[in-house]
Amino acid sequence: MISNTKIQKGDILIGKPSILGDITFNKAVILIADFNDEGVVGFMINKPINEDLQNLIPEVKKDFKVFDGGPVERDKLFFIHTVPELISGGIKITEQIYWGGEHREVIHLINQNIINEAQVKFFLGYSGWSSNQLQDEIKDQVWILKDDISHDEVVKCKDSSFWNKTIKSLGGDYLIWANAPDNPNYN
Repeated sequence: MISNTKIQKGDILIGKPSILGDITFNKAVILIADFNDEGVVGFMINKPINEDLQNLIPEVKKDFKVFDGGPVERDKLFFIHTVPELISGGIKITEQIYWGGEHREVIHLINQNIINEAQVKFFLGYSGWSSNQLQDEIKDQVWILKDDISHDEVVKCKDSSFWNKTIKSLGGDYLIWANAPDNPNYN
């Protein structure tokens, strides 16, 4: 369902196809991780990068995809997860999704095959907006605000095809967007 209400943790932003050449947010799907008077923090959940977690954390013994979280603090690694009973110190986003927590626990759980990519997702950087900036962008119809995507879909999303699936689920006039090229100049 598309939300016309106030932005909340756990909401999803769906980027409209960009005609301005915005490569970062073109066809992005973003999980809102925090929202307060100072601004908004979110993570792009559908844009894997060409980087493996083992290259960033050599102690990790498994291959894990890493996603482009956004253009802010691209030198820092963040993660979300669905196992707060196993990873202490996480910040609750929704009943099922948590942000961050004890890094040593995550490494141990991955190496022991206790958690997998369906339960934890890593990001380089994050997406951020100052106070009222995101609300203005939503009013300007840069983003579609959706509030009913399941936690499984958020964490298990593996690639950019999730944007197409999400746009198609909106139906109506949005269906034509599913076929829009990444670069409108290719149209």
